[in-house]
Amino acid sequence: MTDILFIKTSSLGDVIHHMPAVTDARRAFPAARIAWLVEEAFAPLASLHPAVGDVVPVAWRRWRKSLTAAATWSEIRAALRMIRGRRYDTVIDTQGLLRTGIMTRFTNGSRHGYDRASIREPLASLFYDVRHRVSRELHAVTRNRILTGLALGYEPQGEPDFGLDRARFQSAEAPYAVLLHATAQAQKEWPVAHWIALGQALTRQGLQIVLPWGTQKEQARSETIAASVRGARVPARAPLDLVARLIAGAKCVVGVDTGLLHLAAALGVPSVAIFAGSKPHLTGPVGSGPLMTLGAPGQSPATDEVYEALQRILH
Repeated sequence: MTDILFIKTSSLGDVIHHMPAVTDARRAFPAARIAWLVEEAFAPLASLHPAVGDVVPVAWRRWRKSLTAAATWSEIRAALRMIRGRRYDTVIDTQGLLRTGIMTRFTNGSRHGYDRASIREPLASLFYDVRHRVSRELHAVTRNRILTGLALGYEPQGEPDFGLDRARFQSAEAPYAVLLHATAQAQKEWPVAHWIALGQALTRQGLQIVLPWGTQKEQARSETIAASVRGARVPARAPLDLVARLIAGAKCVVGVDTGLLHLAAALGVPSVAIFAGSKPHLTGPVGSGPLMTLGAPGQSPATDEVYEALQRILH
């Protein structure tokens, strides 16, 4: 039996973009035992992939805030013992950062990653036993699939399969639209006034508006939008497996370039993506459902454009 460890720790969009590589590996090695080392906040999402048998959580985002604390180093040592405690045939770091390269070095197995020309942080390549060249001009999903195929000895075939079954998560709630306004990068935001106008238009179509959030600032933004959109709902913060269920049940999703938008696309939910500060050809959403992407760096779409795009994919 083949033992495979994937290292893709964060962020949310990156974790989702890695899922088709996991599906490919399962198809190539049906009996393989597949583990995934991932940031603790994203562990519930990684565990939703049916091919993943073992999720290995790390807490770098939390640890880096208290590196002088004894408790932090106790947790780090425990995590390293867990990482080193199992032997893998192949370890694949598709993240390509210095910190994930260091994590890779602590694993037991043949360690694979990008070469210096293919990686965001070239020093990370020093920690791999085998280095592979994959163009940085390719979409992130494609890069993950190619690297995994090179490491495991096959060529990825067909369209990306995220391994997520939307029907498994859907509920019988009244029809609703999820608006994903939240993003950690200001240049990716879409104006609040646009979200309000879009929400009001969708409400007139009989859809309830749902506005998820992840931070207090995002919660305040959700509440500002909801105050001007009749019947809009701001749900409580929830773990990612429950958020996946919320998104899967939606009639449609509109969102900026954020991890939850990529989750919607991966689930096949009809979606419109708004790009204002990033490059769609490198990190745009990919999925099997109706999907349209609008905008480009410095070119934010108007409300009417987004509304009309949504009507096209729904009808």
